[in-house]
Order: sequence, then structure tokens, then C-alpha cells
Amino acid sequence: MANGGIIGPINDPTRGPYTTTFTSSGTYTSPGFGPGQADYLVVAGGGGGGSSGGIGGRLAGGGGGAGGFRTSFPGGTKLSIPSSPVPVTVGAGGAGSTSGCNSGPGVGTQGSSSIFLTITSAGGGGGGNRCTNGANGGSGGAGGGNTSTGGTGNTPPTSPSQGNNGGNGAGAPNYAAGGGGGAGATGSNGTTTVGGNGGNGTASSITCSSVTYAGGGGGGTYDGGTIGTGGTGGGGAGGQGSTGSSGTNGTANLGGGAGGGGSKGSPVIVGFGGTGGAGVVIIKQVCASPTFQNASGVWSINDAFNYKKAGTWVSAPVSVDYLVVAGGGGGGSGSTGPSGGGGGGGAGGYRTSFPGGTKITLTSGTSFPITVGAGGSGGPTSSNTRGSVGTDSIFSSITSAGGGGGGIYQSNNSGLDGGSGGGSAAQPNIAGGIGNSPPVSPPQGNPGGIGNTYTGGPSVFSGAGGGGASAAGSISTTTAGGAGGAGSTNLIAGNPAPTSIYAGGGAGGAGSGPPVSGGTGGGGTSATSPSNGVSGTANTGGGGGGAASTNNGGGSGGSGIVIIRASGGISSVAPGTNTLTTLPAPAGGCQVATFTVSGTLTTG
Repeated sequence: MANGGIIGPINDPTRGPYTTTFTSSGTYTSPGFGPGQADYLVVAGGGGGGSSGGIGGRLAGGGGGAGGFRTSFPGGTKLSIPSSPVPVTVGAGGAGSTSGCNSGPGVGTQGSSSIFLTITSAGGGGGGNRCTNGANGGSGGAGGGNTSTGGTGNTPPTSPSQGNNGGNGAGAPNYAAGGGGGAGATGSNGTTTVGGNGGNGTASSITCSSVTYAGGGGGGTYDGGTIGTGGTGGGGAGGQGSTGSSGTNGTANLGGGAGGGGSKGSPVIVGFGGTGGAGVVIIKQVCASPTFQNASGVWSINDAFNYKKAGTWVSAPVSVDYLVVAGGGGGGSGSTGPSGGGGGGGAGGYRTSFPGGTKITLTSGTSFPITVGAGGSGGPTSSNTRGSVGTDSIFSSITSAGGGGGGIYQSNNSGLDGGSGGGSAAQPNIAGGIGNSPPVSPPQGNPGGIGNTYTGGPSVFSGAGGGGASAAGSISTTTAGGAGGAGSTNLIAGNPAPTSIYAGGGAGGAGSGPPVSGGTGGGGTSATSPSNGVSGTANTGGGGGGAASTNNGGGSGGSGIVIIRASGGISSVAPGTNTLTTLPAPAGGCQVATFTVSGTLTTG
């Protein structure tokens, strides 16, 4: 009998497709089906952004091209899957350039290819600068400022095309660079004042949820202007010319191209290119033959009720996505002696499986503790004290580290290490706190910015920005604090920007200069003398802003957040401050548990 010989109605089951996602290289083994056919999505690593470094600083970096995008889903030609294991290569994102015309080519590194069986997707081309055109790749890297041209996409050529060309750079006054190509569109050209936007990526529902992959990186600017935004699908934004900030990294496992670096002319501040996002390989295998079907037994409704009542009915495990953000670090206080601003606090560590990462499997009918980390306190007024490190956030096997505290002027200059590092205070070029500490993969954060060098005269020492989830903190100058590193966007809760941006770094204390913005995602703004730094936003993990100058206090870091998403199987959350909601279409009725304070998640 088809139901295994158990008395009852005949049950002829069928087996649906089985989807496997690789966020790093590994081996695919047919999951109990034997030889068969499979749909695929193969996305390569995104290209690194171009550097703004070089002659005169007028070298806004071009955005990196997205990793090549190749898929059979829906309706394309499937691949034949052998019975033996198959190697899978997931390409890494290309490194951003840190050199310029007078010290190297200035072009970002091409992303690495992703490979499954006969399908190879090429890494995205690196972004160029003033002296070097954007590189060719799956999608082409963009040209840098001063009319360098974008690279060619779909290189080597495939059919259908795996990507698009990068945009071109432009000339004075802001020498804006072009945007990197994306899977769905060409990167935009820069204008004389506006950086080119990265080309948009392409959406795929191979995982049963619509996710956009392979967006191009945005172009940077010189001495002001408007930066180019990253393309949908993980493209990083360009660096801002008014602050000389680095480009934003492409999103991991979406194959996004990185943003190009921005450059400030006076004093010269050089921003580097961001790092491209790693690629992904997704395999959806269908049933091979009836010999691989399995039938469960048949129980009466009374039997099922009695087993359930006795607690012996077997429940299916619950597979969940997660976003775990730790508390942000506090901003450093102002000095009690010579006037000097404090460094911005680093953002809390940012770790997530959404979208497309490895989910966590929870046992049904079980309660799981959730820890939401508090923000670190800012350095108190009149204390010459670093900001405190934020508290870790924890869910299951995932721990995100608290953000590092901001440094202070003269003594204890350097920022503290953490999920993202705290920014250093002023003089003499002290490095910021280390990000991604302790190290995890993908990285949970970025380093804090570097303090400025004193050159004499009436300058007021200013603090550097704290690191953010997607970008390092900006260095400070003798007249202005460094901006906080940008946070990362995550749509796990189904909410749009700006409420979906987390873990921005706090800005460095501005001294007597103008206030400086914290990183997007809750980073605290710095204040101008004589004011305290602004605290990071609660439940974003944003770092606190650094104190303005003498005797002022640093802002506290924002508390963290933990968000769990599942297709079903979550029964409750506690305490009542936390919420359990069901998303409307097109999210397919997914459950979202949001923890703004520590508590318990129960499955069943």
C-alpha cells in the first residue's frame, strides 16, 4: 500500500522542490532525490569601488559593477544534477581601491566568479578614478571623476546577458563619478554636480520570496555635490565630497557593487572605495522519480488529539531568519584641558541571515531567551573619559558585539574596539577602534575613523566618526568632526526606509565647527561647542555622537534590536513590550517577532 501498510485511506504523496542556498563555497548533494533537474540562481561577487585619492584630491571614485546574474528561474533551461556531490563556488566581493593616480591605478578590484556546474557568473568590474576607466565584468565598473568612462558589462558575454555597463564620470566643479552597472540596468553617468546612481538589480523568487540581487554601486563626488545612490539589490552608495567619506560596501550575498570614494579639497581628505558584496548560489531541485516518494502513516483525528494532549505528537521544527543588532558605543567626552572634541561611538554589531543567508532551526514547543543589548554611556561632562562599549545582543548561536566607545583628546585618544569601532579623538593621527571585533563572517561592522593632525594656529581639535555596519567612520579635520559610518538597510520586518536602516556610527565632536551627521541607521549627531553629543537612536544600535569640546559630554549609544522572521511556528513573545505580527501580502503571511527589550520567544 502507498501509505506503508498502515490500515486507513490510501495516501499517494508527491514531493515538491527543495531549495538550497549557498552564502559561501561548499558542496551540493542531491537531497534524497537522486539524479534530477534543478533551477539555479548564480550571482557573482560585486566589484570594489574606485578611490578618490591622488592629484589635488579631485578624484571622485566610480561605483563598482554588480556581480554577474544568471538564472533559469522561472521558465528557463534547468541543469541536470548528477548523483555524485557537486562543488559550489560563491564569489567574494572585490576590495575597494585605496590608491590614486600618483600611487597606483586607483581602480577597485574585480569581484570573484560564482560557479555551479556549467554556469559561471563573472565578478563585477571595479570602479575607476580620474586616471583610470572603470573595469569590465559581469556588470561594468563606473568611470571616476573628470570624464573617465565606465567598463563593459556582460564580460565575458552570455545569453541572456549577465549584466550591464557602468556609467561615465564628469568634470568640474564636483567631478562626480558614474554609477556601476547592475543586473537590470546600466549605471547612470555622473554630472558635474551629481554622482551617477548604480544600475538597479534584478528580482528573483527562486526562494519563494521576491529578493532583488546584483545592484551597482553609486559614484562619489569631490568637494560637495550629491552622491550617487546604490542600485536596488545591494549596491553601496558613493562617498560624500563635502566630508571625504569612503564609499559604502555592497551588501553581502546579493552581489552588490560598492560605492566609489568621495574627496574633499581643502583640507585634503581622501575617501576609499567600498568593498563589493559577496555573491550567492541558490539551487531549487525538483522531484526526480516516484521511487523517491515517501508516505507517512495515517492517524484518526482522535489519535492525533490524544497524542497532542499528551505532548507526544511530533511537531515540525521552525526555520527562522534573524537580525541581531547590539547596543551602540557611547561618544567620547570633550577634554578638560585644551579644546578638543570626542570621537563618535561605533555602531553595535550587525548580523543577519536575511535575505538569502543560512537560517536557524528551532525546536518546536520550546522557549528561547533573547538578549537585547543596551547602548554604552557617553563620556560624562568634565571627565576626560572615553565612551563606554555597548552591550552584546544574543539570539541562539548568534552574538553581535557592542559598539566601541569614542576616544578623547590627549589621553586615551584611540576609539575602542567593538562590533564597529569607536572614532578616535584629535591629534596625532591615532587609528580608530577596530570593527568586527571579535571577528565573524560576514563582518559585523567597520573601524572607527582616524583623528586629525594638529598643524598649529587657532584650529580646534575634532573627533573622528564611529564605524557603521556598512562603512568606516570618517576621519576628522582641524575644523570639523568626522561623519559616522553608514548603517545597513534590512527589510526583515517589512518596514520601509528610514525605519529599516540599522547600526549607523556616531559623529565625531565638531569643536567650534558645524555639527556633523551621524551615520544613517541611528548614529548620533555631534554637537558644536559648547554642547554635548547627541545619543544614538534607540533600537537601531546607533553610536553616540562625540562631545563638542572642553568639558562637554558624549552622547550615549542607542540600544540594539533582535528581529526573528518565520513562515509560521512562533506562538508568542514576552514581555508585552515586544511584538509578534503577521506581514500582509506579498510577504505571504510571514510572522515577525520584534524584540526591543530582552525577553523570550516561544515556538509551538
